[in-house]
Amino acid sequence: MNYDLLQSINSPQDLKQLDQSQLRLVSDELRSYIIEVIDRVGGHLAPTLGVIELTVALHYLYDTPKDKIIWDVGHQAYAHKVLTGRRDRLPTIRHRGGLAPFCKPEESEYDVFGAGHASTSISAALGVATARDLQGEDYRVVSVIGDGSITGGLAYEGLNNAGAMRRQMTIVLNDNEMSISPNVGAIHHYLTKIVTNPLYNKLRDEIWGMSGKLPGGSRHVRYLLRKMEEGLKNMLTPGILFDELGIRYIGPINGHDLNKLIDTFDSIKDIKTPVLVHVLTEKGKGYPNVESSPVRFHSVKGQNSGNNSGKPNAPNYSQVFGNTAIELAEQDEKIVAVTPAMREGSGLVEYSEKFPKRYFDVGIAEGHAVTFSGGLAAAGLHPIVAIYSSFLQRGYDHLIHDVALQKLPVMFCLDRSGLVGGDGATHHGAYDFSYMQEIPNLVISAPKDGNELRNLMYTAHQYSAGPFSIRYPKGTSLAYTPNAESEILPIGAWEEMFDGENVVIIATGAMVQKASSAVKQLAKVGFRIGLVNGRFIKPFDTEMLKKLVTEYDQIMTIEENALQGGFGSTIHEYIEENLEIHIPVKRLGIPDEFIEHGSREETLEMAGLSAQQILNTVRDLAEKYHHRTAEVS
Repeated sequence: MNYDLLQSINSPQDLKQLDQSQLRLVSDELRSYIIEVIDRVGGHLAPTLGVIELTVALHYLYDTPKDKIIWDVGHQAYAHKVLTGRRDRLPTIRHRGGLAPFCKPEESEYDVFGAGHASTSISAALGVATARDLQGEDYRVVSVIGDGSITGGLAYEGLNNAGAMRRQMTIVLNDNEMSISPNVGAIHHYLTKIVTNPLYNKLRDEIWGMSGKLPGGSRHVRYLLRKMEEGLKNMLTPGILFDELGIRYIGPINGHDLNKLIDTFDSIKDIKTPVLVHVLTEKGKGYPNVESSPVRFHSVKGQNSGNNSGKPNAPNYSQVFGNTAIELAEQDEKIVAVTPAMREGSGLVEYSEKFPKRYFDVGIAEGHAVTFSGGLAAAGLHPIVAIYSSFLQRGYDHLIHDVALQKLPVMFCLDRSGLVGGDGATHHGAYDFSYMQEIPNLVISAPKDGNELRNLMYTAHQYSAGPFSIRYPKGTSLAYTPNAESEILPIGAWEEMFDGENVVIIATGAMVQKASSAVKQLAKVGFRIGLVNGRFIKPFDTEMLKKLVTEYDQIMTIEENALQGGFGSTIHEYIEENLEIHIPVKRLGIPDEFIEHGSREETLEMAGLSAQQILNTVRDLAEKYHHRTAEVS
């Protein structure tokens, strides 16, 4: 397809030179271009296709970047990136050195606020609007929230405060059936036309003002007027909640009717108090395959994803988790599963179908998911919480006060721990060892493969003294035998995999396989390196550690977690403070910086954790203690 009009759009200023009939063509070209590119290179597809017309309308009417558009869950913002000077770089999205997968202020002045996690845009927009007013500046602020983000508690905290502060801001609720979903009918169109009419708003304000001047009875008259308006809106619209919060509700309107969007925003953009515009969109609009399965096409790999290695020998960790959750639920009717809007990503689709009454998707509300699970456990159930490592950060206070402090037996299964590749810094699960180790009563573990994940889940199910965390990365589980006899592992026990001399590696999780590969390669040239699977991070195997300190000259720890406060730090501190023999500890892990996006192997390389980098580091230590050299390719 030729993109004649789209090729002429290098900034929103170019968009403003077009008439509305041309904007329709721009929208069509924009949709086709994004489909073509993302089909080829991969990325978030369905969310962006649903907001094409909305994005065009906003950049056509608002004076960006002076006016500020703040996006929630920035995977909606691909079209925004294309219209703001990044069209030709779209094929680089999510690739190393290319466009970020979400909004990133360092990338463009049009990206006002970073947006990787959900439900943040209203609070951020209110902050920007408040700063504007305090500094005497003059611009409009727009928050675009949607794709389920309105289910997050932070969104309602922002709405509540925005209604109280009464500053100019427009909140666009992109309702794509992942949140509120009322019908679009003639009465809604009619009501929207009335309440967005400037004359109506002027008369409404004047009548309100006049009612306040009535002698004696102004209070009662205003009360009656407000109740009449609320009653009408309550019958005809879903907006009464927002009106009660002090936010003018407009809508719902068809989010794919470009002319209606432009007319609506043009009518309300200068209202000086908070306004919420309820826009109905269809996720995946314009691509039939995506429209029929928007969840499946939320993010696609792309034809050029570089995965040409064929089908892996083992299922991914999410599949192993889902299979094991089903096994446990079949054996114990008290097992329930909880997830904050991550059924597909966490591997719970089949579980939810088999046990619909014992499955709970609480929406994008991670803190609630944790406390809700605590309540389930307090009442005698056995909850399994499936949550991404970086998302559990949002439930940290709940984890401490509502679960660990009360020693409630909740099993936390942390998917996407470590470096996740294309989603980048906002989604890397780089901190769970660090932020969980300081919490009392909490067991922390990391399996080396799918079989060990299964065993750890069975172990966690048998553990009743408090919460139990199991973290695992995105990708293949390496080894998995679903029908094998499950093994209940002793809490805290490590596994000695290779005996060696001089140097021993204690690796955790996915790093065990990489360390094992290095040990095997070095054995071919005469180096005997010890290897221990440090599958328990807290509590850990102090007896084995004492043994290793007496048998080796050097310990190396390898973890896919931040070095600060991580597994290696814990081992080093324990040796220094509790053992009479002090030996050096070389720590490998994620450095004190945010790792950018790229493939998983590229992000591991950025962190110094690629297979070759680990091999080189281990070889250097081996040569130091053996006083010899060896060439290892």
